[in-house]
Amino acid sequence: MSWYIIVAIFALIICISGCLFHLIRLIRLGKPKDYSKSAGDLSKAIPYSFTGAMHPAHKESAYLHLPEYSAGILFHIGAFVSVLVFFIHLAGFYITEPFFVWGLTGGLAITSICGAIILVARLFNKVQKEISNPDDYISNLLVTGFQILTIGMLHFDIPMFYFLWSSILLIYIPIGKLKHVVYFFFARFHLGFFYGWRGTWPPKNIKI
Repeated sequence: MSWYIIVAIFALIICISGCLFHLIRLIRLGKPKDYSKSAGDLSKAIPYSFTGAMHPAHKESAYLHLPEYSAGILFHIGAFVSVLVFFIHLAGFYITEPFFVWGLTGGLAITSICGAIILVARLFNKVQKEISNPDDYISNLLVTGFQILTIGMLHFDIPMFYFLWSSILLIYIPIGKLKHVVYFFFARFHLGFFYGWRGTWPPKNIKI
């Protein structure tokens, strides 16, 4: 086994351990405490938080920025696909079927471009630049680079560079903002709890 694959395995262990730390910490904190009298139905509000509330038309301003919202969705899909391909490569298998190679190449090329567009927006859009911090740029660069290198692995013999970049990304996940892979679910649960407790979610004219 090559040394860079061993590094990637250790990085994966660090990533999983870090994410488990955040997960256990969140579970121990428990659900939100609200001492007011409930005015809604949490059994409907919490599922709505993960479904209908995610629709851009139901978010505060996403519907005003559909291109950016769509780019973000595609970027995340590309990240998940790249992670799946990473595990396939880590297991010692390589994707060689032309249909899958070029299908993944085309899809990840689009999602990588989306990541680059999001990065450029942070750099040059005045509002986004003011609310961004180094973590935002590092996270974007790591994930966009990961997707680009996944394309590279499908066509070229670059395992050392690919696995080392993947290792840096894995170690950074539980440290930086990328740990939202864990926090996302708890954040949506808390939103559903908060608005459901007050009878605001789901809206009366929406069925789930």
